[in-house]
Amino acid sequence: MKVQQIFGLAILLALALSTVQAQDTVRYTGKTLVNSDYHHGRLTPVVGVHSIQTFRANREHPELAENFGWTYNHAPMLAYWNNRFYVEYLSDKVGESIPPGQTLLQSSKDGYAWTKPDVIFPVYRIPDGTTKEGRTDVAKDLDAVMHQRMGFYVSSKNVFLVLGFYAISFDARDDPNDGHGIGRAVREIQADGTYGPIYFIRYNPGYSEKNTKYPYYTKSKSKAFTEACNELLANKLMTQQWNEEADRKDPLITLQKQYKALSYYHLPDGRVVGLWKNALTAISTDNGKSWPESAFRAPGFVNSNAKIWGQKTSDGHFATVYNPSEYRWPLAISTSKNGLDYTDLSLVNGEISPMRYGGNYKSYGPQYVRGIEEGNGKPADEKLWVTYSMNKEDIWVSGIPVPVSTTVNTHVNDDFSKMPADKALGLWNIYSPLWAPVKVEDGNLVLKDRDPFDYAKAERVFPASAKLSTSFSVTPKQDNFGLMEIELQDDKGMATVRLTFDTAGVLSAKAGARYKNFLKYKAGETYNIKLKLNTANRFYTITVNGKDVLTGLAFQPVANVSRIVFRTGNVRRFPDIDTPADQTHDLKNAGEAEKKEAVYLIKYLKTEGL
Repeated sequence: MKVQQIFGLAILLALALSTVQAQDTVRYTGKTLVNSDYHHGRLTPVVGVHSIQTFRANREHPELAENFGWTYNHAPMLAYWNNRFYVEYLSDKVGESIPPGQTLLQSSKDGYAWTKPDVIFPVYRIPDGTTKEGRTDVAKDLDAVMHQRMGFYVSSKNVFLVLGFYAISFDARDDPNDGHGIGRAVREIQADGTYGPIYFIRYNPGYSEKNTKYPYYTKSKSKAFTEACNELLANKLMTQQWNEEADRKDPLITLQKQYKALSYYHLPDGRVVGLWKNALTAISTDNGKSWPESAFRAPGFVNSNAKIWGQKTSDGHFATVYNPSEYRWPLAISTSKNGLDYTDLSLVNGEISPMRYGGNYKSYGPQYVRGIEEGNGKPADEKLWVTYSMNKEDIWVSGIPVPVSTTVNTHVNDDFSKMPADKALGLWNIYSPLWAPVKVEDGNLVLKDRDPFDYAKAERVFPASAKLSTSFSVTPKQDNFGLMEIELQDDKGMATVRLTFDTAGVLSAKAGARYKNFLKYKAGETYNIKLKLNTANRFYTITVNGKDVLTGLAFQPVANVSRIVFRTGNVRRFPDIDTPADQTHDLKNAGEAEKKEAVYLIKYLKTEGL
């Protein structure tokens, strides 16, 4: 009997231990999954996300971009230092890892208005005759490309470093992060916005001061700079991010398996969660000095060969931001109270603008997301800020309010003439390209658009309602060009009513496969619109400036509606899950703006349940 009891106890202990071990990892236990047939994945948006384009590639007019006209721009990094945001990203002339390459830097005081990019690590000419292990090529008139998984470091004495890696890529299929590159460069960003000299902080095998363009960091005359570099070199979590580009036997790197694009955060008990591409995960118990021998895929997480970002949020909870599909869309967020159990999945950015320029390995969608690493600053607004590229072409940031929420408890009563401009859009979601900005100006929500390939979008969430009355004003500043679509949608992004200010001065409503014209509109006139909807029978009525103008039937059924969308363009459905991965062609007139800018003013928005 005693033996049986002991045996039974052993089984219970083993089961308990296996349960603890099974729970002691990052995992997704939520029920929400992405439908990749939609750019937004049919995910419910986080309330108040502001997505801002910081850089728009332009080959035809380099002066409107970064003065080079390069069209492969990718892998942005983000920091917040000295009350400014900083974004670093790498850039190649046309396609991924095809020389020449360089790294650029932008900054912003508020996350909305960004500086024109500066070259922070310029093109680096590889000496003729250079070879690379594993290749028979010999360099002749060859420039380096850049490849880095880490961008910034703020030292304990507040020295701000920016880093990049000079790699060798002989052709479109050569690997720049194969461990055979030149070395990792570093320089200081000063408080006045100037930059210190470029140094190498780590050479790859075969390279030293004798055969490289920049000196070793120890030659700097700045004691603060060299101390910051030494501190960085001793930080095992930071240097673990150097893994892919580094010598495969570099003793500086703790975990030398080629897991890609580490992000990490500390749990309340001091352990460190590591996250890599393909949702690989592991936990370090000694601050990155050691890791389990093998990482494994986080249970429940869906993520392909794109980056996943994890961090502790300002409310003491945790978040992961990533593409939860086999595609690089949508950009979504999952939250956790303890940093291990992730229970929900919501939308950050569900847009895919057209890829204007084809190129090597250019993928569609908002991708390669990175946030602000531990120690690299905390924005005053306490939002979760992330940066990412769109189509490996343009650079974006998104500010995500904390705590993360997908619902609001009260109906809308927004009068922009009575609201402070810097607070008015707190509960609005905006998608704001450089050529189609969304702003509050002179007491109006203003959507402008001169971008032939993209649009401005502003949406407002309200309590889910089966019966709704909404009223708002629209003042179109033109009546013979431009487009404004207004939709009522459910929480998954399915529209049920759509009104359109079209390019010919007609206000119409979608009626199945056709449109019903019900009003001629004129430039500069204000249209006060009231719409009442009953989702049960799908009937709705519209009055304009107090006059009944339409009784219609919603063009597709929904159980309720919970947001209104104002958009200066048509719904986009390209690319889809069957679109070929590679686009080799450029779009016609890819760098040209519309000759005229469409402008729409919204004075107020009110909603109420009926």
